[in-house]
Amino acid sequence: MNNQTLKSVFRFFGFLEGGSLLLLLGIAMPLKYFAGKPEVVTVIGSVHGFLFTVYVITLIMVTLKVKWPIKWPALGLLVAFIPFGTFIYDHYFVRSKYY
Repeated sequence: MNNQTLKSVFRFFGFLEGGSLLLLLGIAMPLKYFAGKPEVVTVIGSVHGFLFTVYVITLIMVTLKVKWPIKWPALGLLVAFIPFGTFIYDHYFVRSKYY
């Protein structure tokens, strides 16, 4: 896989991971606590966990192949825990010289 394709795959999984985090926090958690439906968290949480794992693996692959400075993968991992973080990260990543 060439570098540009790998970066595009990384961005794709970043959007999926960020979206799944928003679904988990914005829909599943309120349904669990306010509507008594904990099974929604189980399903969306499992999907989010899978997407998070794929995102981190892709981040590692891009870092090793493109030889990014430590700043980009460290920030990429950090923003995965912040709502809307991957979207903001992507905004700056696309405008950087590393994209």
